[in-house]
Amino acid sequence: MSDPVIESMAMVRSHLADVVDRARRDEIPTIITRRGRQEAVVIDIEEYQRLRRLAEDAEDAWLNRLADEAETEGFDGSVSLEEMAAMLRAHHG
Repeated sequence: MSDPVIESMAMVRSHLADVVDRARRDEIPTIITRRGRQEAVVIDIEEYQRLRRLAEDAEDAWLNRLADEAETEGFDGSVSLEEMAAMLRAHHG
């Protein structure tokens, strides 16, 4: 992926089809600014799907690691969901 182009919302609005073509055909994302702040980015749909898969895989790996750690630590000192809810109610009540 090439370095992104940075354009204002007004500029993007005036040539949106070109922005989409640039993202799709040339794999150049466009960062859209509004009042000088970066607000959004236009990227190719395949790149978006790839990034989403990477994020989901990373989240799955993290959750699996947490589950493995919890399993390794065992159940000593653990409480049930009902016990946790009762403790929270007592603390905030």
